[in-house]
Amino acid sequence: MSSPRRRVRGAGERGSALVEFCWVGLILFIPITWIVISVFEVQQGAFAVNGAARAAARAYSLAPDDATGAARAQAVIDQTLADQGGDGQVGTVEVTCEPFPDNCHAGTSLITVHVRSGVTIPFLPEVLADSQRSFTLTARHTVPIGQFVAVPEAGQGGPS
Repeated sequence: MSSPRRRVRGAGERGSALVEFCWVGLILFIPITWIVISVFEVQQGAFAVNGAARAAARAYSLAPDDATGAARAQAVIDQTLADQGGDGQVGTVEVTCEPFPDNCHAGTSLITVHVRSGVTIPFLPEVLADSQRSFTLTARHTVPIGQFVAVPEAGQGGPS
């Protein structure tokens, strides 16, 4: 009677599946982790810019005049971005008013605040991104003044 022969694997292949699994895991894990961190950074910046626009519009509308409103809006943007964890995130503000662009605090104006900022992508090698290392983020918020007062005609003084 012949006995069944056992196949014997070569000793050199023993444990190679574990090594291959580890290498494939590392090759996939590192880029996926970087993508997730980058997405979270951009999302955090988007929340910060949105909150900054909202707070700046409210601060501008509660100010007694346009010059004070502009200063308060910029201060609120800087503080909001810092509070939201935007390290080094700088915001710029642009204010528009309708229907009275020269005096935002007159009548029933609608104040619209546009905030622009950016988020730097973490751990991005300079080789992969020559000059595009950040995402530009923008947000807009509109606030009505709601003061039912007479609006001066062109050429006349303000309310007394």
